[in-house]
Amino acid sequence: MKPENWQRSGFGVYVHWPFCQAKCPYCDFNSHVSANVDQSVWVRAYLTEIDRLAELTPDPVVSSIFFGGGTPSLMLPETVSAIIERIQKNWRLTNDVEITLEANPTSVEANRFKGFRQAGVNRISMGIQALNDADLKLLGRLHTVSEAEHAFDIARTTFDRVSFDLIYARQNQSLTDWEAELTRALTMAADHLSLYQLTIEDGTAFGERFARGGLLGLPHEDLSADLYELTQTITEAHGFAAYEVSNHATPGQESRHNLIYWRGGDYVGVGPGAHGRFDVGAQRKATETHLAPAKWLESVSATGSGETNNSYLTKEEQALEYLLMSLRLAEGCDLDWLRSLDQDVISDHKIKGLVNMGHLEINQSKLAVPARSKILLNSILAQLVT
Repeated sequence: MKPENWQRSGFGVYVHWPFCQAKCPYCDFNSHVSANVDQSVWVRAYLTEIDRLAELTPDPVVSSIFFGGGTPSLMLPETVSAIIERIQKNWRLTNDVEITLEANPTSVEANRFKGFRQAGVNRISMGIQALNDADLKLLGRLHTVSEAEHAFDIARTTFDRVSFDLIYARQNQSLTDWEAELTRALTMAADHLSLYQLTIEDGTAFGERFARGGLLGLPHEDLSADLYELTQTITEAHGFAAYEVSNHATPGQESRHNLIYWRGGDYVGVGPGAHGRFDVGAQRKATETHLAPAKWLESVSATGSGETNNSYLTKEEQALEYLLMSLRLAEGCDLDWLRSLDQDVISDHKIKGLVNMGHLEINQSKLAVPARSKILLNSILAQLVT
C-alpha cells in the first residue's frame, strides 16, 4: 500500500509570530514592529486555529513544531507552552519530536531560554547574522558580537540542539574576511548552520537604498561565486555537510522541520502569513493566511479562521512543487514519487541533456544536482521546467 504523504516525509506544525523589536533593512519576511502586544489575545487565536486545523488532519503524527517569525523569542514562555500543549492535545507526537524556536541573541530573549526549555522547546535557531560589530550595525541588528556569543553559550547549555544563521556577501566583505568569520563560527559548537548570501529584495529598506544608488561595496558576480565556493570548502572540511543549498549540519543534526518542506511532506501553518500543505483524503490542500497581524487576529475572532486562500493543488502542481523543493537537497528528488504524482512533469530528454552536461546525477531512483553544480541551481531548475 502506498504510504500517506505525512508517513513518507513527515508532518509539521509551523507557528508564525509576526512581531519584532525592529525591522531589519534586508528582511522581506512577514514581520512587524509593535510596542504593545497582548499575548493573552494572541494565545486564544493560536489555539482556535490549531483546533480547526486538527479537525482537518486528525491522523498524522507530528514530527516537528517550528516557531518562526518575526522574532518568536519575544513570546512569553507561557505563550509557547500553551501552544505546544494544545498541539499535544490535538495530535500524537513522535517520541523524538523536534520543537524549534527562532531567537535573537539579545539579553532580553536569552533570559527566557530556560522558560522555553521548560515549555518543551528542544532546539533553538539563533539569528546571529554576523560576527563583526560594524557589519551587525549595518545589517540593523540590535546585538553585538559579545552579546551573541553570550546568548549562544546560554543556548548551548540549555537546549539539546542549537543552530544559528549568518549572512555573507556583505558590503566590502573579502574572501579573507569571510574565511576568518566562518572559521570562527565553526568553533562555536553549534550542530547546524544556515549560511545565506545577502540578497537585495524589493520592498525592503535595502531595496529602496539600492535603487537610489546606495549600498556601495556589494560583491560582484565573480566574488559572490567565490564566496559561495569558499563556504562549501570550509564547512565540508569541518564536517558540516551542505545537505541543502544554504544549510549545513553535522551528521544527524539536519533541520527536520525544513526537511518536511523540501521532501514534500505535510504541514499546517498557524499565524499571520503562514502557509500550509497537507492531504485531505485523496486531495492536497494549499492554505494561506492574512499577512497583517490585526487582520489575521480579527478574522480568527470573527470567523474562527485566519485563512485567505484554501484550494486544492492539481497533481501537476504537486509534482512541480516537489521537484523544485527536493532538488535543493543533496539527496535530491525521488523520481518514483515524482512520477506517481505526474508522469509528465519533466521529460527524460531534458534530464538526459543535463546529466550529459554534468549538472544532474541519477542514482537508482534519485535525481540530484551534484555539489559542483549547486551554484547553478536556479538555471538548472529553469531548464527542467520550461
